[in-house]
Amino acid sequence: MGMGTGTGTGMGMGIPLLLLLLLPMLHPAAGNVHEPLLILEGPEQGGIRLRCLSERPFSDVQLLWTDGKGENLTGIPAPTDTGSAGSSLLLRPGSGNAASCRILDPRLQTASESSVVVADVFFPATSPWLPAFLMLLVLGVFLLLAAAYKLRRNQQLLARERKNQQEIQEEIEDLKGELEEEIGKFQKENQEMEKKIGFRRAQSNAVSLTLDEHCKHPNLVIQGKSWIVTSKPGSKIHPKAVVVAREGFSEGKSYWEVEVGNGSDWELGVLGEEIRDSLRNNGGSFPEETVPGLEYSLGEFRLPGGKLERNSGSCRVLGVLLDQESRILSFFDAEEKQRLGLLPLKLPGNLFPFFSPSSDGKALGIRPVGVGGPQQ
Repeated sequence: MGMGTGTGTGMGMGIPLLLLLLLPMLHPAAGNVHEPLLILEGPEQGGIRLRCLSERPFSDVQLLWTDGKGENLTGIPAPTDTGSAGSSLLLRPGSGNAASCRILDPRLQTASESSVVVADVFFPATSPWLPAFLMLLVLGVFLLLAAAYKLRRNQQLLARERKNQQEIQEEIEDLKGELEEEIGKFQKENQEMEKKIGFRRAQSNAVSLTLDEHCKHPNLVIQGKSWIVTSKPGSKIHPKAVVVAREGFSEGKSYWEVEVGNGSDWELGVLGEEIRDSLRNNGGSFPEETVPGLEYSLGEFRLPGGKLERNSGSCRVLGVLLDQESRILSFFDAEEKQRLGLLPLKLPGNLFPFFSPSSDGKALGIRPVGVGGPQQ
């Protein structure tokens, strides 16, 4: 948009409603005087770029800028392609919205001036929301970074916490295993202790036994007072040959021990008074009926009608507990202080211990409780 005269106002069609006031000031002088051409180039950097052109070159004239108060402004020399003088000025908001371009001809002592006034609405305006938007943008970026840092920190803490929980769980499992192992050892030791306590309680009911010379098989020999041995080693006697004790027990608890040594086969137990009397009359041979007793043959134990806790192995000293209160007959390994088995009693009345030694000639003897060998 350009202005070619200094006596009126002009407005280009490129900027609608732009009000330009061109106020030429002509100083009378002799010779050819022309007015500066003032052009609005458009908005730039928050202001409006103005250009002032002269028809004459810089060698003939000077171009000066002033604001609406007459204060000098600094322009930028901007000659045209034809060599004519020209100057450019950036008019910013708050400068009075007015600018004047003056052409001085030092040689002719003449001056001419063109002025322009621009309304505030035509200056590029910054939205009042822009600072707030920028602040919100910065705040948003900060919050996003803070959230990312917090998330990463939480992930690290979570990973560390999971690792700690895993280590704690492993420690718990190790401790649980150790505890279970200790509990197992304790239970085993407790069971062993209970067995030994049970054995000691059984021993506390010890009684003395005497072999009955009148109630034995003729092939069995009583040596001293408590040893029994077969007179025909290697021969199987049927029914089984036995020796019965003189003492019978009808109440309470009674315990005795028998040294069986390393005999290959033997049997110990109790029988009723009626069977005892029958044995006396029949020469110490078992009747057909079964009596409660523990059998040993070729390294294995048998307990008909009862429950064994050990089925095999050697046992040199056997303990027998007759419990008439609970009606149970129990057998113990006296050296190991452990129970071998037990069976319920079905025979009523007075019960007598019986002994059947090994058929291989190995002796069997009654041993006083707490003494290292059989009684003599």
